[in-house]
Amino acid sequence: MADRVQYKLEQMVDELDDLERKGMFTRREIAGIVKQRKEFEYRLKRPSPLKQDFLAYIEYVTQLDSLRRLRKKSMARELEKQWDKKKRRIKKYVSDFAGVSRIVEIYRIAVMRFKGDLELWFRYLEFCRDKKNGKKVLAKLIRFHPKVPGLWIYAAAWEFDHSLNVSAARALTQNGLRACPHSEDPCVEYLWMELMYLNKLKARKVALGEEKENVVHDYDMLLDEEEELMMDQMLVLRSRRRKSICFVRKARVFFR
Repeated sequence: MADRVQYKLEQMVDELDDLERKGMFTRREIAGIVKQRKEFEYRLKRPSPLKQDFLAYIEYVTQLDSLRRLRKKSMARELEKQWDKKKRRIKKYVSDFAGVSRIVEIYRIAVMRFKGDLELWFRYLEFCRDKKNGKKVLAKLIRFHPKVPGLWIYAAAWEFDHSLNVSAARALTQNGLRACPHSEDPCVEYLWMELMYLNKLKARKVALGEEKENVVHDYDMLLDEEEELMMDQMLVLRSRRRKSICFVRKARVFFR
């Protein structure tokens, strides 16, 4: 265990040297950081680490990275004064990325240790939401918990609202219907998503105006296809869920 902890600490050398070289932390503060991280690493390397050990380590790294960003901004303001307020782009170094990378690594180990903890998974997912590996984390979460309807809904909403990928959102919702046949939530979500998409198409048609007749004609064809697809989906879902019938009727009134 001591060898593994020492290896982890050695991987932090470049980051800590960079912090000291830039003057963001003193040598005494660096020594304190090493001591604190060593303690956390020993706690994680125990035979049965606790969930709180991972969360405490993540909290410590988050606060440390926030302090680093504050000191970096302060130093940047001082440099701007010396440069007569000329805007210059400050180059990024290893210490600018190390904090986020370490948090992601701690989360990755934690969710593999506590695979059934959905709260921990969602903490990890929310942290990675605006990063490139967010979809990978969500795909892994669904792979471990395919019978949770809310996960399929969350993934479909991500694709529909965040990625603007309607086809992927449809595919995820359909997979959710197959994986959770006894849940009504994916049915309602599927209908709501199709109605929202149809509403967007109609709003876009109005925004284009009457001058672009060809484009408007194409949108009319697309709207007709979308309405047919939605009605087919409504018929299938109505046969499976009685609660969806009221929603379908309201939807028809809404779009008249």
